Parts: sequence; structure tokens; C-alpha cells
Amino acid sequence: QLQLVESGGALVQSGGALTLTCATSKGTLDFLAVGWFRPAPGKEREGVSCISVADGGPLHANSVKGRFRVFRDNAKNTVHLEMNNLSPDDTADYYCAAVLLEDKCTLAAQHYKFWGQGTQVTVSS
Repeated sequence: QLQLVESGGALVQSGGALTLTCATSKGTLDFLAVGWFRPAPGKEREGVSCISVADGGPLHANSVKGRFRVFRDNAKNTVHLEMNNLSPDDTADYYCAAVLLEDKCTLAAQHYKFWGQGTQVTVSS
């Protein structure tokens, strides 16, 4: 069973930046699509960003496009979410999730099989 662990959440001022890390305590992320999610009104979890296995290009929600970047560090077996120009609207628990998916990744939470416990991001105004 793949186990995911998020880290990097913190309190940051509006306009600041954070980078979150998704790692596995066992298993590998190399062959898995990985997504980042956060709770949203009317949804259990909103897809923020995801990255595919191959060079299919990442996906980002419109609300974070141009501010967030998702990337892999295969040497460290991690996936990172770089968040820039943060606003109080970005305050949430952020979860990474993974799924064996050969096609382009998806921001739909229901497609993901493995989930971490979340890391808290708080953006002060």
C-alpha cells in the first residue's frame, strides 16, 4: 500500500511563497500521476494541480494558474507544489494524492487512489 506524506505547510503572509512536498514512506511516485487538492466550498476536495507520469504537462486549476507550479524530483522520489503570490483564499489543508494513470493527469479527486494526511497552509492578510 503506497503511503503519502505531505510537508511544507506553514503560516505565510499574503504575497509570499511556499513549496509543499509529497513523499512516500514506501513505494515510488515515478510511475504515478500525482495531484494536489484542497477543500473548497461545495466540494469535498478541489483539484489544484497535478502532474502526469510522462511529459504530458501539468494541469492547474484556474484559480492558481500562473502562481503555482508542480514538479517532480525523481532522485528524491518526491513531487512538489511551488506556490507563489499566495493570498488568504489559498488558506487550506493541502493533500497530495496518487494514482496509476498512463494518460494525462486529472484534477478530479475521485480518480485518485492513494492519499496523504494533509499539510496546513495559512496565508495571513
